[in-house]
Amino acid sequence: MFSKILIANRGEIACRVARTCRRLGIRTVAVYSDADAEAMHVDLCDEAWRLGPPPARESYLLGDAILEAARATGAEAIHPGYGFLSENAGFARACSEAGIVFIGPTPEAIEAMGSKSESKRLMEKAGVPLVPGYHGADQSMEALRAAAHDIGYPVLVKASAGGGGKGMRVVRAADALEAAIEGARNEAAGAFGDDTLLIEKYLDAPRHVEIQVFGDTHGTVVHLFERDCSIQRRHQKVLEEAPAPDLPAETRAAMGAAGVAAAQAIGYVGAGTVEFLYQDGQFYFIEMNTRLQVEHPVTEMITGQDLVEWQLRVASGGTLPLAQEELSVSGHAIEARVYAEDPANDFLPSIGRLRHLRPPSEGPHVRVDTGVRQDDRVSMHYDPMIAKLVVWDSDRAAAVRRLRAALEAYQVVGVSTNLEFLGSVAAHRAFAAGEVGTRFIEMHESDLFPAAAPADDGVLALAALDVLLRRQTEVAAAAARSGDPYSPWHGTDGWRLNDDNYQRMVFLDAGEGRPVTVHYQRDGYRLDLPGGSVMVRGEIDAQGDLVCDIDGFRRRVTVVRQGLDLVILDCGRHHCLTLDDPAARAADRDQGGGGLAAPMPGKIARVLVEVGQTVEKGTALVVLEAMKMEHTITAPDDGTVVTLHFEAGDQVDDGAALLEFEPGGG
Repeated sequence: MFSKILIANRGEIACRVARTCRRLGIRTVAVYSDADAEAMHVDLCDEAWRLGPPPARESYLLGDAILEAARATGAEAIHPGYGFLSENAGFARACSEAGIVFIGPTPEAIEAMGSKSESKRLMEKAGVPLVPGYHGADQSMEALRAAAHDIGYPVLVKASAGGGGKGMRVVRAADALEAAIEGARNEAAGAFGDDTLLIEKYLDAPRHVEIQVFGDTHGTVVHLFERDCSIQRRHQKVLEEAPAPDLPAETRAAMGAAGVAAAQAIGYVGAGTVEFLYQDGQFYFIEMNTRLQVEHPVTEMITGQDLVEWQLRVASGGTLPLAQEELSVSGHAIEARVYAEDPANDFLPSIGRLRHLRPPSEGPHVRVDTGVRQDDRVSMHYDPMIAKLVVWDSDRAAAVRRLRAALEAYQVVGVSTNLEFLGSVAAHRAFAAGEVGTRFIEMHESDLFPAAAPADDGVLALAALDVLLRRQTEVAAAAARSGDPYSPWHGTDGWRLNDDNYQRMVFLDAGEGRPVTVHYQRDGYRLDLPGGSVMVRGEIDAQGDLVCDIDGFRRRVTVVRQGLDLVILDCGRHHCLTLDDPAARAADRDQGGGGLAAPMPGKIARVLVEVGQTVEKGTALVVLEAMKMEHTITAPDDGTVVTLHFEAGDQVDDGAALLEFEPGGG
């Protein structure tokens, strides 16, 4: 076994490898870009080496720099994780030439499976079932048109190199073929530098089922059963589970044997995944990923094996820890990929600071693989995955219940996430019934993307109670610091001379004012809400959660406050409100509020005002460009621009003060 390895990756996979190495007594070296200098994976490793600026092409994709780091630190091996250089045959070959072990397959195996056309020819020769299709060298329009005709429509035009849905077109009729080919060629050339295409029969309602294989340097190959990865959006996996639901035993056995045959055909060493499409009782090879997959934890959960440890043992020359007949399945596991993205906006990535992050509690049934902590940033430079949430139980129905509960408990504030979307998938009757397929999201779109609903009375009551209790705490603290803690001016009971002791609040919900009238009672508050009145009382507990009683119904929720903005996190749902309170708004402005900070990292696109300029409330001041979108920073009140901290073209961090603004017109 190695004494020191370098982990040529970042995020949750780098953290996962570091933890396994620590358990095995292996020292680790992290590599990092400037954006990751304080990242979790850097802290977990024994040593760290700076690669360069944030862009991956200037850091994590620099094979020579990574090899230099390995040589300089005395690392005997490099673990590539997944992504970046994990399936780069040139880098694997360079490691070998430098006398450093590449923890993965041979360069020849990577090359053999890197081309979809070549891999299909190899699999056909090995007797692995293929989707009917054309994988020939003749790439002329005439040859491709003839192949599509012979296969029969609909067909799938697909780039031979790469993946992730790039260079892929579904063609349902002959008159649309030529445009699809040209579009796929252009996209493939731009993304992969290779415009070679293949054409396959398009399966309308397949499932995506893959086999985890493992080979050692002594010629042994085993499979660790299958995973179903059918829940996808834009050809990217969303949920994965093992074993695959409702897969006939004979199909499971045949698919496992086919996965082993595929690996043996190329003398495969290490962890790999053979991917199949499954429909109408038949399965067809589509590709092989020559690395550890993102979804490998579900295999670990049902087999009780640590696949990273297997990788390290095989790479150091050892034999596979178990033979095929010694491997077995226990229970059912499901993985949900938690991303910083906006499902309602075509899953556009969301970047910014994780201002509040509380994952569910881990234990035998729940596992969270992550590379971020609270206050870390989701960067524009890398994949916006926050974590992999993995659950296990004795059977699928129980695992689905575990998943729903864990998703409800997961809390993230600061970026948009797919947590509510994942919860909708997990709660859908079709998913519970195991009716999964690659078109699942498309088929159930109306259920999974419901129209945004305004905050109901319950949400307004929670927001109002949280404001009242926190204000009470703040006033009590101020009174304790004052010279007269018992002064009536420190009261928060809404007392008025000859009048009802009440207070009116207004919360902005998507820009619309929602009034709440608070009547102070001896044992709590009576709230007049749009739908009627309720009695509320409660407290803020030691964890900062709101423990509340609304008309006798007691529960615990989380309210995250940022200035005048409140995010109410309740049973897997989050609601964003803004307190439209003049006094609080003035206090927030006095403390530097007013929305004059960058809401996320980005570039100053335009500065629309000058120093000394007097503006009215709502005037556009600065335009920030981030993630291909523009965000306009406006004046919070009438006032004067005192200082401008940045110019057009400058890069700014999340939370950076863009300008100084004096309310009142100077």
